[in-house]
Amino acid sequence: MAIFKLPVDQRVIDIDSRRFASVEKAIVELITNSDDSYSRMEQAEIPVSGAMTVRYERHQSGAVLIVADQAEGMSFEQLHSVLSYGGAYSQMARGIAGGRGYFGRGLKQAIYGLGHGWIETIYKGRFGRVDLFTDENGAYLFDDGDQDRAAQEKDYARLGIPAEGNGTQVTIVIENPQTTIPYFNSLVFSISNNIYLRDVLRRRQVSIVNLNKAKSRQTPLPLAYEEPQSQLLLGPDAPGTFTYQGGQYSFDLTLKKALDADLVLKGDERTNGLLVVSGTAVFDCQFFRYENQLGTEYLFGAVHCPGLAAMLASGKPVISDEREGLNMKDPFVAAFGEAVSGMISSYVKNEQIRLSHVDYAKTSMRTGNMIKQVLQRMNQIAFEDLGIIMPPGPGTGRYGQYDTGRPAVLRFTTPFYYRKVDHLFHVRMLADRNQIQDHELLSINYHVPESIRIDPDITGLMVADLPEDGHLEWTVTGSQIGAKGTIEVVSGDYRASAEIVIAENASGTGFGNVSSKPSVPWNMDNSIDVFAGYELRNLDNDLDRAVYLPEERLIIINTEAPTVRLYVNGQGHFKDGARLLLAELLLDVITDELARKYVDRTTQKGQPEAYKQAKLDLVRRYGLEIHSILLGE
Repeated sequence: MAIFKLPVDQRVIDIDSRRFASVEKAIVELITNSDDSYSRMEQAEIPVSGAMTVRYERHQSGAVLIVADQAEGMSFEQLHSVLSYGGAYSQMARGIAGGRGYFGRGLKQAIYGLGHGWIETIYKGRFGRVDLFTDENGAYLFDDGDQDRAAQEKDYARLGIPAEGNGTQVTIVIENPQTTIPYFNSLVFSISNNIYLRDVLRRRQVSIVNLNKAKSRQTPLPLAYEEPQSQLLLGPDAPGTFTYQGGQYSFDLTLKKALDADLVLKGDERTNGLLVVSGTAVFDCQFFRYENQLGTEYLFGAVHCPGLAAMLASGKPVISDEREGLNMKDPFVAAFGEAVSGMISSYVKNEQIRLSHVDYAKTSMRTGNMIKQVLQRMNQIAFEDLGIIMPPGPGTGRYGQYDTGRPAVLRFTTPFYYRKVDHLFHVRMLADRNQIQDHELLSINYHVPESIRIDPDITGLMVADLPEDGHLEWTVTGSQIGAKGTIEVVSGDYRASAEIVIAENASGTGFGNVSSKPSVPWNMDNSIDVFAGYELRNLDNDLDRAVYLPEERLIIINTEAPTVRLYVNGQGHFKDGARLLLAELLLDVITDELARKYVDRTTQKGQPEAYKQAKLDLVRRYGLEIHSILLGE
């Protein structure tokens, strides 16, 4: 047995191993390697199975990853060659094969970066194995067993290769404490959506097995990428050209717009962007001149340019040093990018116009909680320091004590149904058609025992299918005393639920245990808060950045105002990085309203200078506190 140092600069391996220390990146490299091998067989008109199997076994502090194919296999000499070449020495860079992944710098680095492992291969009846590992000093070593040997029946069985066939299996023991160990379902999602594997999953039979299950349940799960439903904007395969150093190069482009689906905007699981393909190699996923710009959030597609692979083979640095996308500084890539940008320009601009007028926007949960903290503090100041007490105002659709606000988007007319056994009653839900779009889906969940019968037993419908007043009604009967459950209606971020209890002595009507006394209307409460909440809403003008609506006790951030619109993406999400803007807007509206209410109780009511001075005093007293809350300090 002979142990050798890897015949590559140890410092390069060290840097790259840390860069590629990812389970997902290792799988990308291994699957694309296998696909390249199948492609070479197809070019030689050799029948292929196209089968690849990923096996994954997760443990608390590590994992085992195995990827196997039934492709070409490797001779003992080829097995040595994969340990030495990389980057400029890869088969793709030399123009003799269509390699992808990390272009000859991924297999070794993935094994070393994740821990240790081995490569087993059968080629023309010969079995070879190489183990890759590090010593106690961190040196990168391998053991090739001195030579290959005749393949035995058990070798074919272990590697899943048909008799007299060829193939390769790579096993990686993941023991690097810095590596994130994904759960099986998360790994399935990331592989299925990985930009570098989508085309492979379409052409090959790739499956994954969860080795943590009992052997009888270790069924291979086929992997496939599901493209979102879309509208074709350009193409398919619309031809385009560009010139570079007097030569003309061609490409073809397909551009689509997703329908009713939010796309992933970055990362290897990105679903928007143009997939840049050359031959069988995926080079990147981006929008060139329009990358990260408004108007691209719902667009996706692919662009095929054979010239990229040809340039890489000729030594052109069309790939970034990190092997993670195109090198946009390269003149050839720049010319290509400008041509693609020109073809999609009109479609992006149309989307920019459509998406720049957002009717409603949302903040992240963290930003929303910060704003609520600001409003709670300012309501406390209004009551305790300024003595401002508000009369009851419109509510959120729930009974009892709760913060005042607009009617809920979804609400039940009665949230608690306490009803007699074997007594038919009606449950009614209301949806505010002014706050929810017709194309939104209402999902209905019933958490009730069999003794509670609900009619109609519908599980979902479109908002457009509701009557104009937005109501939805069920007939309910309970046949067993003590039975209870809930009906829940959900649409996006909105939800409402009604609880049902069947009792012997319950009333037949009313809510709770009240039968004849009139209940408090659903839209009233006794809150004294000045500021019930906030919304990012289009006010149909671009002058008001933020206003206070006294009838709703809401602060409205105007999504049509240019300085606000700048921080709202096409999916209606307000960027967390613009909390300073929110602080300024909230401070302006809050102090303006408190100053008005405070001065209106004095003899200076109606005097502009009094309002101005009161507002300045409030800004000086509470401006720092509001900014500190929204900056997370």
